[in-house]
Amino acid sequence: MKRTERLHALSEMLRRSGARGVSAERLAREFGVSVRTVKRDLDGLENSGAPVWSRPGPGGGYGLAEGASLPPVSLSPAQAVALMAAVSAAPDAPYADLAAAGIRKILDVLDPRTRARADELAGRVWVDAIPSPASRATRSALEEAMAEQRVVRIRYTSREGTTTTRDVEPVLFASPNGQWYLVGWCRLRNAMRWFTVSRIERASVTKTACSGHTIQEVGEPPANARPVHGRGE
Repeated sequence: MKRTERLHALSEMLRRSGARGVSAERLAREFGVSVRTVKRDLDGLENSGAPVWSRPGPGGGYGLAEGASLPPVSLSPAQAVALMAAVSAAPDAPYADLAAAGIRKILDVLDPRTRARADELAGRVWVDAIPSPASRATRSALEEAMAEQRVVRIRYTSREGTTTTRDVEPVLFASPNGQWYLVGWCRLRNAMRWFTVSRIERASVTKTACSGHTIQEVGEPPANARPVHGRGE
């Protein structure tokens, strides 16, 4: 890992550590470098304007001041293309439009040389351009209902061809086999159900708040699925 990439990853790890901080020894193990190198990197972050704090003694460590802004994002061309490829390859994923908008913001603040190299490398990555079978309006309603934890009313056609209108309390989105599902408490069946998103013809967010059904009620994720925040820390 190049030093610029390590500095960015280091700042992100410090940010995620919150008020508890993280020791130089753990940082050294995480990035496969010496403690001396980590401390030199921390000095470099602080000199660049990052609000690094340190706490000496047992249980001490390093962190970033709460609420402080980070230095401008620094990505390598390969990292920028990795983000573009991930979003482009999954246009039907929940919040894909928001992710694409976020990536555009990141690209806009890259230095011209890095942006040019990223654009050139992006031309060497092709992805499936087949649009999502679910309409943008339907996906937006499902995304809003999930984020706001409100009941969503859907018109759903089952695999057998039966069409029903149901009020669903959204619990999670899942894609264990390459196909997206809305998993939620179906008020029609009074049970947890998996709805194939491509079979949802219409969706509208109601004003009714969800009653508090949890992810634990869905059960353990399938063996080939995991939460997107799993970073193996």
